[in-house]
Amino acid sequence: MRAQFARTAAVLVPLALFAAGCGSERADTGDRSGDPGARSAGAGDRARDVAAAWDGSKAAEVWRAGYYPLSDVVQLPENAFRNEDDKMAYSAENYVLDAELPTEAPKKGKVEWESGSSLSLPLMDARKAYDGIARGGNEGPHLTVTAVKLGKTTLVTSRGPATVPAWLFTLDGYDTPLKRVALEPSVLPGSPIEPLENTTDDLLELGQLVEVGRDGRSVTVLAGHGACDDGADVKVLETAGSVVLSGSIVGASDGDCTLQLLFQKVTVKLKRKLGDRVLLDAFTGAPVTQRRMPTT
Repeated sequence: MRAQFARTAAVLVPLALFAAGCGSERADTGDRSGDPGARSAGAGDRARDVAAAWDGSKAAEVWRAGYYPLSDVVQLPENAFRNEDDKMAYSAENYVLDAELPTEAPKKGKVEWESGSSLSLPLMDARKAYDGIARGGNEGPHLTVTAVKLGKTTLVTSRGPATVPAWLFTLDGYDTPLKRVALEPSVLPGSPIEPLENTTDDLLELGQLVEVGRDGRSVTVLAGHGACDDGADVKVLETAGSVVLSGSIVGASDGDCTLQLLFQKVTVKLKRKLGDRVLLDAFTGAPVTQRRMPTT
């Protein structure tokens, strides 16, 4: 039975970060080169339509003027994790606060790009940053925060690598802090093209962005597939203004199969650096981001 999934992927994505491909030995992180000629005609037509709608659009202008992280806004300490308990605590977001959270901080923080441009945005306070990483509450293993201060970090954004303010959480047993970027992303522009209504084996909605390589030449996303196929594949269409990713299922079975959605990390190589091109999902017609963001 060929899979046809409802659009529920976004709800399951946070769990998939720590269980990508859970229940399937086929899940992998292998690189897959983008070859527009290898995808089905329908998926290829859709990718071209999405690229055409975005290239030169007002939405693309908004994207290039904003701040959109393309790597994780929570950065682990060096050599994390010491043991399985710490890894479990992080995935469950279980923390104990054994320190005072700073109550005073600047109202604004600045994104500083390597190009020399910058953007001032409201600074997230320490309490909000801590509550954003410590959402667990079970009786299992936990990480202990022993000190908190404001500092800086670097990450990949839609306009290239940038230095941004970050809250630094010292964890018991670690020499370097866990960092949480102290700025919220800009509001996403509304897409100039409507999403498709139904998924098929040939074109599925992607889960979320995992990371863009530091050199800008690779993109890793979570892509969905079923329990009775050979896994997920992602093709890429590159234009001057956008990079459109098309998720699909490989080797779908025509027999009976349980209806479940699994995720795996898939990395695609780009012919040239992503730069400030918009990274788009062919199915939704919208930017691929680390997490769902509000839109205009």
